Amino acid sequence: MLSYILRRVLYAVPILLGVLIITFFLFRGLQKPDTIAKLALGQKAPSHAITAFKEKHGLDRPMPEQFGRYLKSVVTLDFGESWKTGRSISDTFAKGALPTLLVTIPGFIVGILAALGLALYQVFVRQSRVDRAITFFCVALMSVPTVVYIIVCQAVLALQLNYFPAFGFEFRGLETLKFLVLPITILAVSNLGYDGRMFRAVFLEEIAQDYVRTALAKGVGNMRVLTKHVLKNGLIAIITLTVGHLPALIMGSLLIESFFGIPGLGNQLFLAIQQSDQPVVMACVFLGALLYLFALTLTDVLYAFADPRIRLS
Repeated sequence: MLSYILRRVLYAVPILLGVLIITFFLFRGLQKPDTIAKLALGQKAPSHAITAFKEKHGLDRPMPEQFGRYLKSVVTLDFGESWKTGRSISDTFAKGALPTLLVTIPGFIVGILAALGLALYQVFVRQSRVDRAITFFCVALMSVPTVVYIIVCQAVLALQLNYFPAFGFEFRGLETLKFLVLPITILAVSNLGYDGRMFRAVFLEEIAQDYVRTALAKGVGNMRVLTKHVLKNGLIAIITLTVGHLPALIMGSLLIESFFGIPGLGNQLFLAIQQSDQPVVMACVFLGALLYLFALTLTDVLYAFADPRIRLS
């Protein structure tokens, strides 16, 4: 397994290099230095400010030299400073990781467990009116954009009923929960429809297999068959879906953090895009690619643990 992981790491190097080249070309190669400076400083910025900005951030240097500096910052994980705040990007990411994880990890766990329970129950009552009603409910959840959940919950639960804060985030021990409950709930509900439909399809395929009919013929109860056999044999599909969420767990939910004012990584990326803060956006792109490749490798490793027939080679 160790040799397989090492090979995957080596395979990831040219992929990451390709991502870096494309990212650098899109942000620096397609735009003139003056255009980049005006986007950061404003269209009415004086010429001397534009010249000083280019000199300070190396935009007046040749492209190979600029790419070399960018590559060095990525390899050393020192992404430099934000053009807008002047703060270290690495320190900013480190501070934003905790608020992001406080929202995304509970939301992810609650959403996956709810989807698994809903899908197993649907298989238990399959082809019934309850099954069709839950399917309709899941499709309805899938049809509603996340921003609608956010706006409705903020308007009703936060502003009208005053159950939760509509905006803001503070570390106050257990009182921090009041800032987290609503974003976590929205995150879990927004993924429930898709995940529930996916898991139901996997479990229906498994329950039609011969081993299930054999277990039922031997007198094994339906719930035991579902929880011990069907759920276990559907782990491959479950791993594929759940581990694929890993990059989003780290990088945060951009919409939720932005609307609720949570100072996480998603909110930082949203602000950086709005403010044309190129170093922050480029660092987020690299981290997203790195996390995605890590998730793919982790998926393959978990496959081997879930199914003994799979060998890593």
